[in-house]
Amino acid sequence: MVNAAGKFGPYGQPAPASATGVHDARVLPGRGQTGAELVRSRIALQVRLTSVSPGDRLPDAGVLAEELGIGEITVRRALEAMCQDGLLDRRRGRTGGTFVAQGWDTIVPALYDEGEAASLSAFHLLLECGLVAHAAGEVPAGRLGGLQALVDEMDQTEHPGQLLMLETRFHLDLAEALGGAGVRELTADLLGRLCLVQPTPHLDVVRARNRCHADLLTELGRGALDPAVQAVKAHQNTHPG
Repeated sequence: MVNAAGKFGPYGQPAPASATGVHDARVLPGRGQTGAELVRSRIALQVRLTSVSPGDRLPDAGVLAEELGIGEITVRRALEAMCQDGLLDRRRGRTGGTFVAQGWDTIVPALYDEGEAASLSAFHLLLECGLVAHAAGEVPAGRLGGLQALVDEMDQTEHPGQLLMLETRFHLDLAEALGGAGVRELTADLLGRLCLVQPTPHLDVVRARNRCHADLLTELGRGALDPAVQAVKAHQNTHPG
């Protein structure tokens, strides 16, 4: 039996209710994700997190279905659609399977969707502002230590892929620290979809956003609600330069 908390999951159970009013981790802007969209977003997120890389073999469809809590037929159809898009490669034979395409980074830009990216980004901003407003003044100091370590590591790294991976981890871990596991799953959905519809940010932008991460942790640590929310908004509005 595959652990339902695998790297592409967990799914299949409603997220616990949170004080922010988020009750189902699959509720996203406009409508919930279909099963096929969930497969796409979770694979895209795992590529961003470097859990899988171009050229890597994905788990079998049955394993993915169990980890995501959706039907195996749905997973197979989603993988086939991603193969048709050029995101994945299907290989036959004893060493075959479904692999992340070597050209992933050159194919993804063709999928960018400015309108969807704007909608998802706005929802993510609303979510994080709500989490900060709810948690300000009530976050134990020890809960922010891991987040601060990510900020410090981002300051030190020069590798573009590592920098993007660490930023993604920061937002996932922030969601869990402030809202619990269910909110982390919602954030995973948002970030996974954004990986496919939003252009990869310039590294100068990522570094500037990391200063906003640091400011956010400082304000959360001292329980300052308004400055903490402003740090979240500044992150969203960061541009090169």
